[in-house]
Amino acid sequence: MSESGTTGASYAAAGVDIEAGDRAVELMKDWVKKATRPEVVGGLGGFAGLFDASALLRYERPLLASATDGVGTKVDVARQMGVYDSIGHDLVAMVMDDIVVCGAEPLFMTDYICVGKVHPERVAQIVKGIAEGCVLAGCALVGGETAEHPGLLGPDDFDVAGAGTGVVEADRVLGPDRIRTGDAVIAMASSGLHSNGYSLVRHVVFERAGWSLDREIPEFGRTLGEELLEPTKIYSLDCLALTRTAEVHAFSHITGGGLANNLARVVPDGLHARIDRSTWTPGPVFDLVGRTGDVARGELEKTLNMGVGMVAVVPAESVDVALATLADRGVDAWVAGEVTERGDRTEAVALTGDYAG
Repeated sequence: MSESGTTGASYAAAGVDIEAGDRAVELMKDWVKKATRPEVVGGLGGFAGLFDASALLRYERPLLASATDGVGTKVDVARQMGVYDSIGHDLVAMVMDDIVVCGAEPLFMTDYICVGKVHPERVAQIVKGIAEGCVLAGCALVGGETAEHPGLLGPDDFDVAGAGTGVVEADRVLGPDRIRTGDAVIAMASSGLHSNGYSLVRHVVFERAGWSLDREIPEFGRTLGEELLEPTKIYSLDCLALTRTAEVHAFSHITGGGLANNLARVVPDGLHARIDRSTWTPGPVFDLVGRTGDVARGELEKTLNMGVGMVAVVPAESVDVALATLADRGVDAWVAGEVTERGDRTEAVALTGDYAG
């Protein structure tokens, strides 16, 4: 009560529940503890996450690699499905698989969760997924923030974002400078749509086709919602293992923009990567989106990953050991193309032929 006897404004009256936020932190603590590394100092609850940088002294010239990303409109599928943990895997993949592209070892990550209303169990489930993803990427989850934005977001709306840091020796940075004529392009299979192109996918299946998330799709062997929520594959440790067993010149994380546009980011001037579509068959979800929405192949290829989530460019003599390493780690991979002189071609990357099957 104010001095005048009237009821005053409060944070709770404005829609922010501090106690619910505190409960969410308590529920997530056990999951965060599992996503750690020996270099992490302290625990959850500080104003900043601490990481012992003396671990970098073993490097001659350590370069820190950083990246930040989100999951996009895939979060709306998670919201409608009431499934909140798998979205965390997507977030870690989007951040840490960008970091590993330069050859960097993932070190630590922080997250940002924005909600219309704090539902402690839901927030804890999101953090659980992020922590599990960090374990798969070999990094620590050192902190995060949960923000409640009543009035801007609906009570069940949320979004997630994250930032990560990795380290690589300066003379071992991967990228365009290492790529040579004759290099092989090795494709690593995606687990599905991953976390890009959902604005197109949602437009096709919801607005054009009028389907519901619980619709059984024979080609998937499960519901539409279950297929759309398939977590993004995290390649970080697979890529690092590859750098230890084979000579690798570059990686490319296939995200928004598709295979050609992302691979072009690591193809140097004067060279050209030719990718043969006949070396693989995209999963049924890509064909379904194309057929249902009458989406042209070119539009699909510049929006979706079309079954390839990560690419490694290696010298021809390293192909066998590279494929063997990935097979040992359970990664479906194949030679999808090669690097040649660009000649009079204007594009850095070209997809040729038709998809197998």
